[in-house]
Amino acid sequence: MKRILSGLVASVMALSLLAGCGQGDTALQEPEQQQTATVEAGYEDGVSIRVAALKGPTAMGLVQMMKDNEGDETHYQFDLYTSADEIVPLIGKDEVDIALIPTNLAATLYQRTEGGVQVLDVNAGNVLYAVSHDEALNTLEGLAGRTIYMTGKGTTPEWTLRYLLDKSGIEESDLTIAFKSEATEVVSALSQDAEAVGILPQPFATVALMQDQELSINFPLEDAWKTYSPNGQGIATGVTVVRKAFADEHPAAVAQFVQDHQQSVETVVSDPEAGAQLIEAYGIVKAPVAQLVLTNFNPVAAASGQEMKGWVSDYLEMLYGIAPDAVGGTLPDEGFYYLG
Repeated sequence: MKRILSGLVASVMALSLLAGCGQGDTALQEPEQQQTATVEAGYEDGVSIRVAALKGPTAMGLVQMMKDNEGDETHYQFDLYTSADEIVPLIGKDEVDIALIPTNLAATLYQRTEGGVQVLDVNAGNVLYAVSHDEALNTLEGLAGRTIYMTGKGTTPEWTLRYLLDKSGIEESDLTIAFKSEATEVVSALSQDAEAVGILPQPFATVALMQDQELSINFPLEDAWKTYSPNGQGIATGVTVVRKAFADEHPAAVAQFVQDHQQSVETVVSDPEAGAQLIEAYGIVKAPVAQLVLTNFNPVAAASGQEMKGWVSDYLEMLYGIAPDAVGGTLPDEGFYYLG
C-alpha cells in the first residue's frame, strides 16, 4: 500500500495547480470593444485549434475532448504542460491559440499584450481545502489559535487565505501561518501537531488523506469565499483564454470549442470512474486520485458568458486588493471577457 501511495504522490507532485505569472515575449495588439452578438458555433475546414493546458484540475475537463479528437477527423491539437512558464511564450509567439491557465496569469497576459487575450470560460473552481485531525473543525473561524501549514507563499493560496481571514475578522496575530515548499511537508507537519491545520489544493488534499487515514477534509475555503463574493460566485482558480486575433478570425471555431469543452466537462463529471481513467491515460494524475477528487470535490468547471464574468471579476478584485501585481497591476477592462 505504501508503494502505491508513493507512486500516487509522485504523480501529483508534478502538477502545476496554482502557477504564478510566467515571463515571455508577447505580441502586442490594441484592445477592442467586447463582442455582444451571439456567434454561431461550427467547425471550420482546415482549422485545427492548438490547445495548451496545465496538468491538473485545469486540464481534467478536457480529457473527453482529447479522446474524441483521436479519430480520423480532428479539430484540435492538444499539448499538456507542467508549468505555466512553458505556455506563456507560446501564446506570445502565436504558437498556441487557446490555453488553460491560472486566472491571475490570464489577467497579467491581458495587460502585457494590451488586450491580446480573452477569457472563454472558467475551467477550474475551488481547489483549496482545510485538512486536519480535528473532525469538528468546519469553519474558517475555527482556525483561530492554531498553526496553519500550507504551500504557495506569495501566490494565490496565500492571498486567498489572507483575504478570507481579513473578511472574517480574524487577526493574523490570532494564528500562525507556516509555509512549506511541498504538500508532503505539510502532511508531515500535521502528523506531528494534532491541533494544526493544513491548507492544501486538490488533488494534494485527497492524497494527504490516502497517506494518513486519520486526517479529515474539514471544509473548502470556498464556503467562506461565497459569503463575501459580491456576485455569490465561487473561486475561479483556472480559466481558458484565446488569442483575440484568432477569435476574431475564427469566431465559429472558437464558439464550437466552448461548446465542446462544456460537453467534455459534463461527460467527465457525470462518470467519474471513466473520466478518471482518461485523466490517468493522458498523464494528468493517477486514476484512483482523480476519481476521488471528481466524486467528492469536483473542481472541474466550464462556466462561460456572464457566469464566467462574475466568477473571474470577483476573484481578480480579491487578488488586486491583496497583491495588485498578481493581476498585472490593474484590473482588466470589459474586453477581457469573451461573451460570444
